[in-house]
Amino acid sequence: MNAWSLEFSFRVDVESAVIYAKVHGMWKADTARSYMEEFKNEVTPLLGKPWAKLIDLTNWRTSYPEVNAIIGKHMAWSLQNGCVLSIYVLNNPSTFRQLNQMFSKGGIKEVALTFRTMAEAEKHIKENWTGRQGAGPAQPRDVC
Repeated sequence: MNAWSLEFSFRVDVESAVIYAKVHGMWKADTARSYMEEFKNEVTPLLGKPWAKLIDLTNWRTSYPEVNAIIGKHMAWSLQNGCVLSIYVLNNPSTFRQLNQMFSKGGIKEVALTFRTMAEAEKHIKENWTGRQGAGPAQPRDVC
């Protein structure tokens, strides 16, 4: 599955039980709500078993403050619906501060993973994620 808009895009790897997202630009509340709803639609094939997400924020810019609560709610929803490994890629200190606020709102601050490059994040998933559908329970070393 693939979904795409100007502000975000998704790719779901059902076999590996991973949803990949790319986030672009500066968001307002409407964009954050659209992201949350589209994410829920895209991740549907992974629900009912453990799954992971890898979010590329390298092209995301610090957004309007109201986005923090919306995405925090989205992060909490992910946890409640089977996400057991959550990785975020970003290299901008301003966006990192805002992402940490979202972690706090979503209740995942202590367990969220961040990396500066996609290569580091993909290496971590490759080495730590065994959540392939049908391969038994997930055994990640870190959880979201």
